[in-house]
Amino acid sequence: MLSRSASILARRATSPVSVSRVAAAVATSSGRSYTTHSQLPEEHQMIYEMCRKFADEELAPNAGKWDKEHAFPTEAVTHLAELGLMGINVPGEYGGSELDALAYAIAMEEISRGCASVGVIMSAHNSLYLWPIQAFGTHEQKEKWVAPYAQPIKEDGTLNVGCFGLSEPGNGSDAGAASTTATLSDDGTEWIINGTKAWITNAHESSAAVIFATTDKSLKHKGISAFIVPLDAEGFSLGAKEDKLGIRASSTSNLIFDNVRIPKDNLLGNPGDGFKIAMKTLDGGRIGVAGQALGIA
Repeated sequence: MLSRSASILARRATSPVSVSRVAAAVATSSGRSYTTHSQLPEEHQMIYEMCRKFADEELAPNAGKWDKEHAFPTEAVTHLAELGLMGINVPGEYGGSELDALAYAIAMEEISRGCASVGVIMSAHNSLYLWPIQAFGTHEQKEKWVAPYAQPIKEDGTLNVGCFGLSEPGNGSDAGAASTTATLSDDGTEWIINGTKAWITNAHESSAAVIFATTDKSLKHKGISAFIVPLDAEGFSLGAKEDKLGIRASSTSNLIFDNVRIPKDNLLGNPGDGFKIAMKTLDGGRIGVAGQALGIA
């Protein structure tokens, strides 16, 4: 299936590019080595040019103001969504752009070059929220928690943004040492979550989070599970925004869970899969982080 982004790029190209060529090139480019943008397949060059133009015209002129004011760049993120970049690797079945890791890295570099805050918002949403649900979720979970976030603009114009809750005040990012707990309710229909996640990117703008909690302390890291948590749940609250040295248009704060109840079906993967899900998610997330670093540099 041709992605929405590739379709946009094909329409914007100065020379005609067939639908089949766009889809085939994006699908088969993995495994090649490139040292300059000019060596990229034509369709990836179009992604590069589109993101570069967007960064130069809409991000760079405003980045300093957003950072100084700690202002979430709602309009810019909305434009990212319109370009298909807020669901860049998600299959078309769930509303995503269905592009490859190379396309993601190219986009991340250029977006981050224009504004580091917008880059980290995009990266956390794609790599840390959407990817683990896409990789480990059920079809029903993907329909509920991926599709509305891959095309995140709601009818009222607000955005569905996701975040990732792993780090904790006493444990840092040690995925095998979650102090946050999740226990089944007496009737077995709900998980009850207690604990705090720290330094969470997109915290104040997110409507859902993938979080990690201990479900069986006796099993150590094999007793950690992953959950999808709606952030309007009763008992959930946010900490104050961190006053960071940079990338301040992206909020960073604590996620606080005080007897937060979620449906049993919001378990991601199987009980005890949390450590594995966290490690695999962080591995993939390094593509986005590398793109950000290169763009900022």
